Amino acid sequence: MHSPDNPIEDCPEGCRIFFYARPRASRTKIAGLHGGRVKIQISAPPVDGAANDEVIAFLSKKLGLRKSDIELASGDSGKRKTIIAHGIDAAQAKEKLGLK
Repeated sequence: MHSPDNPIEDCPEGCRIFFYARPRASRTKIAGLHGGRVKIQISAPPVDGAANDEVIAFLSKKLGLRKSDIELASGDSGKRKTIIAHGIDAAQAKEKLGLK
């Protein structure tokens, strides 16, 4: 179960990132924390998976991973989502996302 004190945690595949998505923002960016999750403002609308695709593309670029290394584990149609980033640990992900 996700701890509100730890929005990014190690898992066997790499790391698990719990985030809160805010679609239809002016641009896609990390906007701090929201309710114990990484807040990501997404420029794409939440229509036909566009916001999920944007999150995957954004995180793959920020983390230095291929899009295929980013897996949407839960929250396909909600604002609270969980992704698994394969091949990177939590400490590396926090650093690359600018989180302490």
